Amino acid sequence: MFSLALRSLRHRATAMTATFVAILLGTAVMGSFTPLIQVALEPGTPAAEQETLLVLGGVVGAWGTVIALFSIVSTVGVTVRQREVEIGLLRTVGAEPRQVRTLVRAETLVVALVAATLGALVASLTSRALLDLLQSGGVVGEQVSHSGGWVALAATVVLLLLVSLAAAGMAGSRASRGPATVAPAEGRAGSGRIAWWRWAVALVAVGQTATMVAMTMATGKDAANPYDAMAMTGSLGLLLAVGLAALAPLLLRAGSWLLRPLLVGTSGHLAAYNTSRRSHLLAGVLAPVMVLSAAAVSILMLVGIDERTMPVGLSPEIAEEFETINLLNNVVTAMICAFAAIMVVNAFAAVLADRRLELRRLMLLGATPGQVRGSVLAEAGIVAAVGNFVGLIAAQATIVPFAFVRGEGLLPDEQLWLPPLLLGGAVALTLASAVGATSRALRTTSGTR
Repeated sequence: MFSLALRSLRHRATAMTATFVAILLGTAVMGSFTPLIQVALEPGTPAAEQETLLVLGGVVGAWGTVIALFSIVSTVGVTVRQREVEIGLLRTVGAEPRQVRTLVRAETLVVALVAATLGALVASLTSRALLDLLQSGGVVGEQVSHSGGWVALAATVVLLLLVSLAAAGMAGSRASRGPATVAPAEGRAGSGRIAWWRWAVALVAVGQTATMVAMTMATGKDAANPYDAMAMTGSLGLLLAVGLAALAPLLLRAGSWLLRPLLVGTSGHLAAYNTSRRSHLLAGVLAPVMVLSAAAVSILMLVGIDERTMPVGLSPEIAEEFETINLLNNVVTAMICAFAAIMVVNAFAAVLADRRLELRRLMLLGATPGQVRGSVLAEAGIVAAVGNFVGLIAAQATIVPFAFVRGEGLLPDEQLWLPPLLLGGAVALTLASAVGATSRALRTTSGTR
């Protein structure tokens, strides 16, 4: 089965590229921060620097880990789900469900091992660069040295491999479930019920967010440290976005139904139909759009509110903490937005990689390349609209309680132009990703006609 997996990978290099990129970037993001924990725990590290490094490596690294793991699980699931017809064909020629799951896990293991190893090498450089940045900014003293962090990087690689195998196992189990036929697998093409664990993740995220928002608005104004409210609310927008992203297929079907009156013409009809039918596949694109929108809007608005409402006459310790927190916010925003933006592009490439046959069928039925391209672009528009709307709603979990505690009320006093600007950038990125992926798919399709 392992040799079959290697031969399969040679013929599916394009489709597996999305998984490779997701794991490589996930390892690089996680591995950039986890070595800081190892540096902090080394003998001789001063107590002040130790606390800062633990916060950076633990808190910031934890959120990077959550987003990276979520993206990997989503991408692996999309890649395997696209192969339901192929898996159905394997079942019809005698392959058992257990053998199919083993094949999927073996393919994922090979890709994950190579990608995670390369990602660890990248992280060994970025973690050093991050420590140099902290030292140049005066956050960490020059006496702190980077020892390589190979133990932390090895742990990161092992964690990524385990998560990738678990994701492949779940996706392979779902794809191999049911009778050994090809037509039903092709017919459902990514539709189906929402798994129970998705509902559980969403309910936990919504419940935790609601609890923290209520606690912040009830007690935040009485806190002695002005940054207690930021600590309580800073990650809520991201938490809620990740939780709601677990229900991305359901949100996408609902969004396509609401936007159906706006989708006119042949391309609009195809887009509405495909978005509902392929909601589980396109959910892999919707999730990073939601995270990108929620992270950018919530954190940048949080920083703006903090700068406008910072109390005067702070002690030197609080002032130093102010500089450190602002640095953390900037690092978090840049890291999350860059990773989410790359995952949007990567996810669209993964979704369209195996739709060439579908596009060819449409063109054989009389659809013009412009209609096909317009249909995919309309699908991207639906994804961007739903992702931005849900991301903006999720961002309010951070903005509203923090603005209330800092005396600006439920609506911030300034920078109301920032969310539309950021959401416009997310829309442009989503549409550009769709255009690029569709153009590549159509070029290949035209060459096979």
